Amino acid sequence: MITFVLMVNRQGQTRLSRYYRAVDMSRRTALEADVVRVCLSRNRDQCSFLEYDDSKVVFRQYAALYIAVGVTHDENELSIYELVQNFVEVLDKYFQPRGDELDIMFNLDRVHVILDEMIQNGNIVETNKSNVLAPLNALDKMADG
Repeated sequence: MITFVLMVNRQGQTRLSRYYRAVDMSRRTALEADVVRVCLSRNRDQCSFLEYDDSKVVFRQYAALYIAVGVTHDENELSIYELVQNFVEVLDKYFQPRGDELDIMFNLDRVHVILDEMIQNGNIVETNKSNVLAPLNALDKMADG
């Protein structure tokens, strides 16, 4: 099960956070700081999977952004690694030609819709890019027309 999704920049600023378990705010702050510190301190030659408290963290770096996903120990790390890649591809497809940190900052509601279409209650429910983007495309058509 997925417990959280974080998106942070190289300066350690959180751009997106979504929790799928109840975590109080003081614990969230500590968790985000620890995960960001560990992810930023690793170089590209090191593994993208790490142990954190009672869970595992899978992360990937894309340009200036890091996407970290916390999962329970029974979750497959490679499937989560591919989920992160798929999430980035969906973002790139929506924010053509390429989604970047500014697109995420100024369209955070759209990014949350994309994430919610892919993950619900900590479970992966959709990976097809067209199906994930269908609700956003419908909203965009309504706004334009």
